Amino acid sequence: MSATTRHAVFVLRGNPVTALAAAGLVAVVVLALAAPWISPYDPVASDVAQALQPPSAAHWCGTDQLGRDILSRLLWAARLDLLIAVVAVGLSFVIGAMIGGFCGYKGGRLDRWVGRIVDVLMAFPLFVLAMALVAALGNRMENIIIATAVINLPFYTRFARAEVNVRRNAGWVEAARASGEGHFAVVMRFLLPNVLPAMAVQISLNLGWAILNAAGLSFIGLGVTAPTPEWGIMVAEGARFITTGKWWLVAYPGLALMLTVLFFNLLGDGLRDILDPRMRT
Repeated sequence: MSATTRHAVFVLRGNPVTALAAAGLVAVVVLALAAPWISPYDPVASDVAQALQPPSAAHWCGTDQLGRDILSRLLWAARLDLLIAVVAVGLSFVIGAMIGGFCGYKGGRLDRWVGRIVDVLMAFPLFVLAMALVAALGNRMENIIIATAVINLPFYTRFARAEVNVRRNAGWVEAARASGEGHFAVVMRFLLPNVLPAMAVQISLNLGWAILNAAGLSFIGLGVTAPTPEWGIMVAEGARFITTGKWWLVAYPGLALMLTVLFFNLLGDGLRDILDPRMRT
């Protein structure tokens, strides 16, 4: 067992909340991946005769206004929301880390211009910016991914720029340049790999925010369109019936959304403890 693995086990043993969050997140991912095989019903098949049925042995989470099984829709919605979050955050992470890394390494006019652009992006309310992008591009899934990636891009650009700027004159970087490594290789092979572990915490937090962003866009009608199962759509559709006592229409998708985002946030705190060298003493 490596030193990093032993330290991770030590941190998880001392922080049961992080261990619980990691286990919960693994469970969410497994259920989402297994949705085609474990869903008891077709998530988009309507059965009006079974509409608005409360939780029962036949429908563990009840049915919605069209008689669709809520549990089946929850499982399929998890696949979609996780897919949007992972792809969007992955794009923003790769592009933002590369832009920030090269700006922090080179400095000068390029660094100042990129810094101002990032400042302008972060000056906007990020959800409002995502709304504007989706409204302009159209509410298709690929456009939701692009909008979510754009609003997450400044986080990685600023983080990578700051961390690389601190390290660009370190002795091991000078040694790499003296050995004949080009600027591109120095950034990609030496500088960015040294800042990526610290960025893992930001990735975990952004995954939760990306899920909230996708659900929020769907809730206001700018995200994924019905009848596609998605947590935000399910909450929006169920909100019309909450005053009539049909609590399960909102409670279950809202709980799934809340727990998934909470798991990502708690996991981010745990990753910070695992990756912080000062916690190893």
